[in-house]
Amino acid sequence: MPTKLQLHLAKVFLKIFLRDRQSIFFSLFFPIIFMTVFAFANNGEVDPIELGIVNNSPSAVANDFSQMLMDNPLFEVTLGEGEQLRTELVEGNQTMVLILPEGFDALSDGAELQLLVDAAQVQQLSLIMPLLEQTLISIEREFRNIEPMFTLTVEDVQARSQRYLDFLLPGLLAFTLMQLSIAGSGFNIVEYRRKGILKRLFVTPIRPRDFIASIVMARMAIVLIQLTVLILVAVLALDVTIVGNFVSFYFIVMLGTFIFLCLGFCLGSVAKTQQAVMAVGNIVIFPQIFLSGVFYPIESMPELIQPIAKILPLSFVSTAMREIANNGASLLSIAPSLLGIALWFVIAFVLATRLFVWKEVAN
Repeated sequence: MPTKLQLHLAKVFLKIFLRDRQSIFFSLFFPIIFMTVFAFANNGEVDPIELGIVNNSPSAVANDFSQMLMDNPLFEVTLGEGEQLRTELVEGNQTMVLILPEGFDALSDGAELQLLVDAAQVQQLSLIMPLLEQTLISIEREFRNIEPMFTLTVEDVQARSQRYLDFLLPGLLAFTLMQLSIAGSGFNIVEYRRKGILKRLFVTPIRPRDFIASIVMARMAIVLIQLTVLILVAVLALDVTIVGNFVSFYFIVMLGTFIFLCLGFCLGSVAKTQQAVMAVGNIVIFPQIFLSGVFYPIESMPELIQPIAKILPLSFVSTAMREIANNGASLLSIAPSLLGIALWFVIAFVLATRLFVWKEVAN
């Protein structure tokens, strides 16, 4: 149980942090903006393909064919003359232009349809062509009264959203708690030492464990509050789905916060200046941003990197948070991640207690 002295110091550190409104704003601003951008960029809605149609055939079949394409929600069809639509294609107002030949009618056998595309759309064309070809085949079947051999019914057995933002949120929260924790311990320790605050505390009855415990409690409260705000924004404003148990989720958050607070104490103990702790902090933080599965799964990385990526502390924390949030996993089912978190818990605690000094920088 925390002592009265530790609780009092924790309140003091909380007040110090709350006075730094700029830090509070930016620690929330970046993740919220990041989530909002991906929410709008991956909203699951597909824009219709802009398709121009040049109908050179006077037959009713060609008119019906054009109307079927116009009724298809995959396309935003514009009827027009060849030169006009070609100009719009060059100017980027059309994605492609389909030209129906004069002999396009019910009696035609293997009529050649000409498709005009812009060279800049070649990469996109590989995605659009299967949609266009499938649509044309379906229309042809309707004209010729040919029944398809089979139909495919797709059933979503999970029956829940799997947007990229749902995948991203747990990793982004893990990254945020890492930054807040390291900044709240390592950066502040250097600043307190530079201002002589630690030297003054050394001559008081306050023991190192009281000082460390109070910072841990203060930063733990700050991290929990800020992550709760981010979760509320994601769930209420961005329609993110969290299917797991919140108690288990916050348990992992607290363990991860403790690990990175201890790692922050290590950085603050070996660095002499704010510039030095920022440089050392970047060495610790940036590799984990890209190798810990925050933005994409570790399994998608090169096989040579995967063994290294999987043993990073942020990898264990983000993987456990993602399994709980996205798959509703229990603590028992994420035992490998919990084992890795426990191992880093011990390593970080031992390093923090061994390296932490009051007055001088550790050699």
